Amino acid sequence: MANLKFEEALSRLEEAVKSLEKGDLPLEESLKVFEEGIRLSKNCLKMLDEAEKKVEILVQDKDGKRRARPFELKESDPEASVREEKSSHG
Repeated sequence: MANLKFEEALSRLEEAVKSLEKGDLPLEESLKVFEEGIRLSKNCLKMLDEAEKKVEILVQDKDGKRRARPFELKESDPEASVREEKSSHG
């Protein structure tokens, strides 16, 4: 399971959820599917966390120097950040 790509792990997790939601598996099999789902979920979360740490954007500070900083997702209006950036450069 450690060699699974994110998309593969997520797909297998979705299959496990669908299988459990049907409710037609015997208890023993349900527990096995559930345990695999937990492992897949943890694996996906770990991969997402690692990807988040790698995402960086370049920004200019007041002196015009470029520096790297962690990417921060703003859930506000995406157009607002574009407007802010244009006004700070203009």
